[in-house]
Amino acid sequence: MKLLFSLLLTVFALPGIAQQTNEENAIRATIDRLFTGMRTSDTAMLASTFSPTAVMQTIVQKNDGVTVVRTETVIDFVNAVGKPRTEILDERISYGAIHIDGTLAAVWTPYEFYVGTKFSHCGVNSFQLVKLNGDWKIQYIIDTRRKESCKGN
Repeated sequence: MKLLFSLLLTVFALPGIAQQTNEENAIRATIDRLFTGMRTSDTAMLASTFSPTAVMQTIVQKNDGVTVVRTETVIDFVNAVGKPRTEILDERISYGAIHIDGTLAAVWTPYEFYVGTKFSHCGVNSFQLVKLNGDWKIQYIIDTRRKESCKGN
């Protein structure tokens, strides 16, 4: 009886697990496109990862120790990354938690940022994505930035 119950539980759970994995892969693909667009200065690729009403923010600590939240528009971000430069903007992320509820996803990605081969800063990105017309788009991103206490540096 226990074997039958375990078998039935597995049969009914597998489609949900497969669906979650497919959605996680699609979410990762959106975020990966964002960083590929940054490395290649591909403004069309960058812009395609965001929803039309996306918000971008950064938490920074000023020299006097005061913490502030800065807001940047997606268009300003895309234009800044798209400017010609001699060195690649290389944000190296690792995936932490990915949580999905229907058309909403939350993703945590620790990162290290390099300009060319030179370390610049590190922190964590917190993404909120929304599934629009079948595609995952970044709706909100907020990140932290620091130069110390980074794993690789």
